[in-house]
Parts: sequence; structure tokens; C-alpha cells
Amino acid sequence: MIRTTRIILFMLLMCFVGIGQAEAKKKDGDDTVAREMFTKMFNMVYGPQGSTLTYKVNIVGLYKTEGTIVYKGKKCYYKDAKGASWFDGKTAYVVKHKQKEVTIYRGDDESRDKYMSKFKFNPDQYNFSYTTQGNYYLITATVKESSMFGIKYVTIKAQKENLYPVSVKVKVAFMHTTVQISDFHPGNISDATFHFPAEKFKGYKVIDKR
Repeated sequence: MIRTTRIILFMLLMCFVGIGQAEAKKKDGDDTVAREMFTKMFNMVYGPQGSTLTYKVNIVGLYKTEGTIVYKGKKCYYKDAKGASWFDGKTAYVVKHKQKEVTIYRGDDESRDKYMSKFKFNPDQYNFSYTTQGNYYLITATVKESSMFGIKYVTIKAQKENLYPVSVKVKVAFMHTTVQISDFHPGNISDATFHFPAEKFKGYKVIDKR
């Protein structure tokens, strides 16, 4: 289920942050405007300035977790109660607390997350739209040609004032879930965040798959 949550979080990081207020005056449902929003938000999250947030997801009866995720360009760090992962742009370190294991992967090795590798996001495969709801924008990306077990759509709820995300609703196959977002902060991300702290896991088994 950690991998299921990570694909949800991946889509979460397509969130719409940092767009100018001029777009707010344009017509609801405008596919072009929604696509522009998406592009700007993608660059905001994955850009060189980086971003950080906390998340909480509760798939009733199946899985419940919360944690932190940080991005800066190609670098990534996330943690929850069960584990953590550091990717410094070259090498990935995946920690599982219960198994007391640290697995090391090359950054280009998709086996470090086989589930994620099936869901590489291509904006051209989606239709975009948005509506308003009180003080929020609801921006939706709907897949043009969906598969039985793939992503169907993603809807991001973002504050009008600063377009910081507050939730993301995802439909994957027959399952709906909503990730709640808090403490979103763009920028001021140190590169040290993505360095694996080996000294903290001296008692863990190391599996090197590079």
C-alpha cells in the first residue's frame, strides 16, 4: 500500500501553486487556462526552488497514513511512519523500518518503485478543466484514454488567495481517495534534505542494487 499511496502523492505533486491572479477572471471550464495553470504548477513544484508539504490519506478499511514529502528539481525526499526515501538526483535510498532494511538503487533504476514506473505522467494524455468553489479553485485532469487499472482523473483543490493546494482527489481504477494537504511551502529547500543520513541506520541491513 505504500506504493499505492506514492502514486497518489505523485499526482498530488501536479498541484496548482503559484499562478497569477489574472487567470481567476477567465471563464470556468476553459481547457486552455486550466492547462496553463497545470504547467505553471508543475514547474513550481519540480522547479529549482523546491517545495515541501505534509499529507494525510485515509482509504477507509484499507490504509491510513500521513507524512512529509519534499521536491527540488529531480531530487526527492519523503517519510511516513513505515519508512522513508532519499533521492539526491543520482542515488536512491529506501528505508523500511519494520524490516530494518535500507535498499540502495541507481536513480535511473525503475525497479526502485515498479508501481510508480507504470504511471509516468504525460500532460498531453489528459484533458484539463477548472471551476470555482467559494474561496477555492477545483482543477481537474481527466485521462483521454483510460485503462481498466490506470488513473481516471485527478482534481486539485487550491486556495484562490495564493493557490496553495489543500486536497487532491484521485480515481485509480475503481477506487476514489482524497489526500489532505497542509503546511505547503514553496522554496527555501536545502540540498542537504536529500542526503541520506547513513549514521541513523547503522543497525539496518543494507541491500545494494546498484
